Amino acid sequence: MDAARVTRFVDGIWRDSIVDRLIEYIRIPNKSPLFDRDWEAHGYMDEAVNLAASWCREHLPSDATLEIVRLPGRTPVLFLDIPGTAPDSVLLYGHLDKQPEMTGWRDGLGPWLPVIEGDRLYGRGGADDGYAVFASVAAILALREQSAAYPHCVVLIECCEESGSFDLPDYVEHLCDRIGRPSLVICLDSGCGNYEQLWLTTSLRGLIGGELSVQILTEGVHSGDAGGIVPSSFRIARQLLSRLEDETTGTVARSEFHADIPVQRVTQAQQAAEVLGEQVYAKFPFASGVRPAGTSLVELILNRTWRPALEVTGADGLPPLEQAGNVLRPRTALKLALRLPPIVRAAAASEALKELLECDPPAGAAVRFSPEQAADGWNAPALTERLARSVDAASQQFFGKPALYMGEGGTIPFMGMLGTRFPDAQFLITGVLGPQSNAHGPNEFLHLPTARRVTACVAQVLHDHVAA
Repeated sequence: MDAARVTRFVDGIWRDSIVDRLIEYIRIPNKSPLFDRDWEAHGYMDEAVNLAASWCREHLPSDATLEIVRLPGRTPVLFLDIPGTAPDSVLLYGHLDKQPEMTGWRDGLGPWLPVIEGDRLYGRGGADDGYAVFASVAAILALREQSAAYPHCVVLIECCEESGSFDLPDYVEHLCDRIGRPSLVICLDSGCGNYEQLWLTTSLRGLIGGELSVQILTEGVHSGDAGGIVPSSFRIARQLLSRLEDETTGTVARSEFHADIPVQRVTQAQQAAEVLGEQVYAKFPFASGVRPAGTSLVELILNRTWRPALEVTGADGLPPLEQAGNVLRPRTALKLALRLPPIVRAAAASEALKELLECDPPAGAAVRFSPEQAADGWNAPALTERLARSVDAASQQFFGKPALYMGEGGTIPFMGMLGTRFPDAQFLITGVLGPQSNAHGPNEFLHLPTARRVTACVAQVLHDHVAA
């Protein structure tokens, strides 16, 4: 394989075709079904899938097949089958659904407003990870352009990942004969510690979440009249969260939400900390004077990748500040997201959380936890020496630095599913979500040079996978 030729091809197709299509994609408010219950009626998901499929039809080789698969009541899946020069099979994965808008976008930017500033393409969903289908196909085309060897490739792009991929098991079962038994899975839905080398994700945390509701009254009452007699629903909600989390340190205290950290993952965290330095925490937009939750860089990485962490992501029953009268409110509801260590089973953890929050309610309050998400994490199998050499060579070739390994704090439910279904497969999980890229938050951006280099690295790995 001529690496310089791959670079020229990849840079060209990104410049001449992919960026323009991603700009169109960012404009589509195709929120994941958990955040848009009427996604089917709105039609945005179909619009996004059709946009990606249209680009693929324009660029796929004539011997490839493309299908938009739709099961009743499920978000669609884009399925590509691209014959290779070798019978070995590789599965490439990404998704097209997006997180909701989020507030805080700076002037001139917005979730559905694509803006290019320097090397950054701003807008929701470009980096997380609408680029994946384009990068996967471009990597294969770069090899075909110079008649280099590559395996049979199956590309699976779902539209339910941000909701926990609850539609995906049905599609994997429906398509199992066409997916076959891949020996390598490549996922482009992950992060990178910096934009200077290829990063492989070694683990992903699990996720459970739902709504905690505390009901005290049937209607609001004057806070002066009731205060001191009627307990506060907010205070009770706070008490319940303290059963799970130390409010001083943020440590999740309950053992059922923890797991032992493998020695290899600790070693990789140490190596990553040496390379990243203060960027481990400096990449986040801290307000002035705010410090991270610890001073050890290694421990911060392990907190983010192998320890549980709770966040309250939304609330109901709290009026906007300008409309908040002196009323003792009847109800407080909180949306909870609890990240889990990679090897803690989400279903069992969700049951444990429900029991923990609902048992023996303070003041006899009507307390209910309604689970909404339960996605298992994933701990990668060890890379073969051959794949490890290929990954490092690709990083050296297209980034100029060796590859690095680190766990990620987010969740990609598909990896756990595939790890169970294909226990002998190798996994290459990587992505472009680096410092300040801010997936799920305001000012999300795709770092275009990294996206191009990752595309070239995928081409290198595909070629090495079957080359003699």
